[in-house]
Amino acid sequence: MSKKTPESKKTNQTPQKDPPLSKRHAEILELARKQGFVSVEFLANRFSVTPQTVRRDINRLVKQELLQRYHGGAGLPTTVENLAYTDRKVLHRRGKKSLARLLARHIPDNASLFIDIGTTAEECAKALSSHKGLRIVTNNLNVAFILKDRKDFEIMVAGGTMRGRDMGLTGETTLEYFDSFRVDYGILTLSGIDESGHLLDFDIHEAHISRTIIANATRTLLAADHSKFGRTAMARIGHITQVDALFTDKNPNEREQKLLHEAGVALHIADMKKE
Repeated sequence: MSKKTPESKKTNQTPQKDPPLSKRHAEILELARKQGFVSVEFLANRFSVTPQTVRRDINRLVKQELLQRYHGGAGLPTTVENLAYTDRKVLHRRGKKSLARLLARHIPDNASLFIDIGTTAEECAKALSSHKGLRIVTNNLNVAFILKDRKDFEIMVAGGTMRGRDMGLTGETTLEYFDSFRVDYGILTLSGIDESGHLLDFDIHEAHISRTIIANATRTLLAADHSKFGRTAMARIGHITQVDALFTDKNPNEREQKLLHEAGVALHIADMKKE
């Protein structure tokens, strides 16, 4: 009596995407950003987990090219590439929401404004959704989607090359479109502000658009959570002196406050307890 053997089934397996970062992963990245290097022992004590758990966390972050492994720990790999969009949505989410609400209170109804690419820009769009009669120029399809139900808003979306990872539009067409407007407010987001006050981004195309926003807005409002201070990136947008006001979630250190004061930038800090 012969046995029936199950036929082998061929399955088309597609590569699985890495899941979004956990809260601990996000905090490890933030510690690495601030300190430059974090040891396994330090992280194990900080999070009350075993060294083996920390090593698994580091391996996961190294695999995603968010950290670089060093002897006894890990650090940030380079200043060339930003974190993935899904990971940036997790990082400092509460701070971004708070500073966005504060910024929105400084924009009147019936104003015209630019909103650019990024998770902070999208929080600003959400915070502005209760305004009236806004005219918004954006290269962020997520922003357009967030505000799509506001019938009294005029949403003007730039053309350009779409990036699937964050639904942003960039390129010469985008630049030309932005350059054809003169608006009341430019909401500017970025990747970092270095110790000299230079405004920086990881993407040269985004940096070009940011310069156009500064050049064509009567007032430039910088929306940046505390992690952007002291962070470096390759593409230069401009200098802090070109900004009218900074909206952030934590008090900058003494050196950074002096830099802002000397540049004549109004500093607005969100009250996290009230948000």
